[in-house]
Amino acid sequence: MKQVSLLIFLVIILFSCEKGKADFVLKGTINDATFSTKLENAIVSLYQVEAGSNEETYIGTQTLGSDGNYSFKFPRDNMEKYILRITKENYFPLEETIYFSSLSLNTDNIRDYSTTAKAWVKLDFINDPNFGGNQLEYTIQQGKENVDGSCQHGTYTINTSTSYYCINDGNQLYSYLYFAFGPNDTGVKSIITTPFDTTELTLTY
Repeated sequence: MKQVSLLIFLVIILFSCEKGKADFVLKGTINDATFSTKLENAIVSLYQVEAGSNEETYIGTQTLGSDGNYSFKFPRDNMEKYILRITKENYFPLEETIYFSSLSLNTDNIRDYSTTAKAWVKLDFINDPNFGGNQLEYTIQQGKENVDGSCQHGTYTINTSTSYYCINDGNQLYSYLYFAFGPNDTGVKSIITTPFDTTELTLTY
């Protein structure tokens, strides 16, 4: 009789432990901010990082449909954080950190994100002796920075013909203020960069 009671007790304990280990649901929508639509065919991958560790463990990957929606269901293990990565060719990648402490078991955890299409601008500076200018100073005013391929905002001085390629968000303005020494010519050059393409912005001084 005691053995039967002990067995029943153990079954109850095991059942309670299994029942107590619930799952998190992480879901949301990835948007294409350049075209004001959903980011179809993007790859969404989820990783987990244990407390006190920097090692990432792969959970799963999904390819977004036309609705841009993703959804992951995973056990409530002792983790410090989760990392969500979104990639698509010719779009800026996203990496979002979601901390364990911010997740709820009682409701779906909704996380919506947006990214933009890549575009490039070719800054052409042509030094023409007929213009009388031998030095140019320009200051980048607007454009994407702090990503791979971007040109850092700041003031630059050149005295020869040269070109630079800078990455930017598609359908967004890229501009710089310039001052040409000699003719003392100053102004602003700007252009809207075309998604997935290179747009030329030329200045002769």
